Amino acid sequence: MSFLEFFLIAIGMAMDAFAVCLAAGGLPETRGPRPAFRLAFHFGLFQFIMPVLGWVAGTTIEPWIRNFDHWVAFVLLGFIGFRMVNSAWRGEQSKPVDPTRGWNLVLLSIAVSIDALAIGISLGILGITVLYPAILIGIVTGVLSLVGLRIGNGFGSNFGKPAEAVGGIVLIGLGLWMLISTIFL
Repeated sequence: MSFLEFFLIAIGMAMDAFAVCLAAGGLPETRGPRPAFRLAFHFGLFQFIMPVLGWVAGTTIEPWIRNFDHWVAFVLLGFIGFRMVNSAWRGEQSKPVDPTRGWNLVLLSIAVSIDALAIGISLGILGITVLYPAILIGIVTGVLSLVGLRIGNGFGSNFGKPAEAVGGIVLIGLGLWMLISTIFL
């Protein structure tokens, strides 16, 4: 495979992370260099690790992953999205959801990188070495995550809590889209 093919795969894999960062960028917790680094680093790291794990797993778990990955992504994105909408609805009484820390960060990282596991399995089946594509996918994801956060930060600073609700709805919609597109398309 050529660099262009790997690069296009990397962009495709990074779109979930970009969408999540765009939505999360509306939250005040994602402003500043440390939260941005945490989110972009973890998304990039998980996008690097998942193809490697998929490649190692090879054909052994491929049928199980193919039938299950969209449900995992849907549940994880729906859970985080619901918490964001709930936090916005309650206003100042509730503690805001911080997608750059703890389990929220881990769950989001898994949710946006679950498809990369299937890419790794595919690369293993094709006999393609995984290290180069995995590094490229990780770097592209990290960069696009930062871009999504930057755009989301500009939007969120103007709209506050409604942006948090919209971000949550976007995450729920993204999870739903993954589910529907896998089942029906």
